[in-house]
Amino acid sequence: MVDTRRTTAHRRRSSAGATRRRAVRAPRADMRPGLRLLGGWVNRLLILLGVGVVCVVGLRGWIALQELPVQRIAVTGNLHRTQTELVQDMVQPALVGGFLSANLEDVRARLQALPWIYQVSVRRRWPSTLEINVQEQLPIARWGQGGFLNHEGEVFQSSSVAGEASLPRLDGPAGSARELIVSYQQLGELLQPLGLVLHALSLDERGHLSAELDSGTQLALGNVDFGDRLERFATVYRRELAARWDEVERVDLRYENGMAVAFREPAVDAAQLASVAEK
Repeated sequence: MVDTRRTTAHRRRSSAGATRRRAVRAPRADMRPGLRLLGGWVNRLLILLGVGVVCVVGLRGWIALQELPVQRIAVTGNLHRTQTELVQDMVQPALVGGFLSANLEDVRARLQALPWIYQVSVRRRWPSTLEINVQEQLPIARWGQGGFLNHEGEVFQSSSVAGEASLPRLDGPAGSARELIVSYQQLGELLQPLGLVLHALSLDERGHLSAELDSGTQLALGNVDFGDRLERFATVYRRELAARWDEVERVDLRYENGMAVAFREPAVDAAQLASVAEK
């Protein structure tokens, strides 16, 4: 049989001993918040120092990158009328600030201002190359005095172009370029079966079309659909005019049911002039 009084007394002594041990360790527990606070400040200081070092290094690196010059300008594209050296010289003023500071939009605008440049794309290629891709204007016709039409029907100005004599000549009011291109293509297709080549087409302020063939013959087409008029002209050309075409100066197709043909004056050669002079 267990003595309950002895057991109870033992528990009381054990509890008292634990209380004394806790009482002894209590002062150490009171010191921990201060140490933790000091350690926290030290950690924060180290973090701030690390961030500061990273910022300084990053700033120096950024400054170095900003000052990095453009060492190479690569020009690509099928250039026929624009010299690569001219492109490189044109963009130099926009590259003074360095590789990263170069204003690419400014570079593009400078090149776009050149008369034979249709489209430009500019991009950086690491570490120090500026890539410029140039697409030149593709002239399909002359326009007015000193102008040209590109493949998009847009007018651009230039003093001259190699092979311009072989280009058709179009002329008309502002904003009529696209309309004239369509009329030129349609009229050229209608004349092709007759062996006639369209050389020039003009549109006046009243909307009247006039054409010139490679033989120098003028065609007055009027301001309505010229399809029916060209069919009537084709019939008369095959029957009567083809044999004398070199003599035809002008054909007026503006009549409702017919046409008017003007012939060139007969050429007088030197022998005839001399004979007349003797008489």
